[in-house]
Amino acid sequence: MASCDDSGCKGNDQSAVKNDKGYPLWGNEGLMTQKGHGTCSKPPGELLYGVDRETTDKICCFNRHYAEHSGYFLKTAWMSLVSKTSQTVYFDAITGKPLFRAPVGRSFEEFLAESKNHGWPSFRDQEVVWDNVRVLPDGEAVSIDGTHLGHNIPDKKGNRYCINLVSISGMKE
Repeated sequence: MASCDDSGCKGNDQSAVKNDKGYPLWGNEGLMTQKGHGTCSKPPGELLYGVDRETTDKICCFNRHYAEHSGYFLKTAWMSLVSKTSQTVYFDAITGKPLFRAPVGRSFEEFLAESKNHGWPSFRDQEVVWDNVRVLPDGEAVSIDGTHLGHNIPDKKGNRYCINLVSISGMKE
């Protein structure tokens, strides 16, 4: 089991620690060690939504701080491909593991409005697949396999995970 405090997390890389409010699940820096392809084990697989492969590779595997441009998700085929009436599961662009499902507890229109307002697909705690996602002490959201996803930027409603569409544009494993 890992333990986390202001100086970071210690313990098994994939172990998780809930904060006093339950979420997010904290991970440690060991998740983002260098692997065979940056912080990932391999380059991106087949991608959805017409996202750019080079941008996907750079953001997911060779990046710890930067993001796709604000509103990028609206310039892709995402709007024409995502369901407006049921949950969509979003998969890791590198591993194909499920990372998020949305909308949960809100309408697609509410999910879209919040995402447009912030510039990136924006998920809430109940929309995160916690088996595969961790948040590092600095707020970076990552997969348990080392894919950079985005950041947790809490607001008055709670945790808000601003996630790069390229990071969640994978095909199911």
